[in-house]
Amino acid sequence: QVQLLESGGGLVQTGGSLRLSCAASGRTVNLLRLAWFRQAPGKEREFLGMMFLVGGIIEYSQSVKGRFSISRDSGYNTLDLDMNSLRPEDTAVYYCAGGSAGSARDAYDWWGRGTQVTVSS
Repeated sequence: QVQLLESGGGLVQTGGSLRLSCAASGRTVNLLRLAWFRQAPGKEREFLGMMFLVGGIIEYSQSVKGRFSISRDSGYNTLDLDMNSLRPEDTAVYYCAGGSAGSARDAYDWWGRGTQVTVSS
């Protein structure tokens, strides 16, 4: 089993920045990729971006490309999400997800509990 724990959420003003972190623990050897999602009230969960842990390839959703960036602190099994130029529509619960080699590309085996990000206007 893999456990994922998000941190770093909070309240920020429009135009501000925030860094979220996802700490992975447990049988992290099973992790092939880590991703960030978000879900706003009344909306479907939205993919933001992911990193393949072997090779370090990163992919972003077009909706956040250029404003959000993903990085990894491999020494601490942590995946960060740096968010800039935040807008009220970025308000959501942000989730970290992990996928194993045995799961499909867009399927994830493990999920964190999420961290709330609120952007005030």
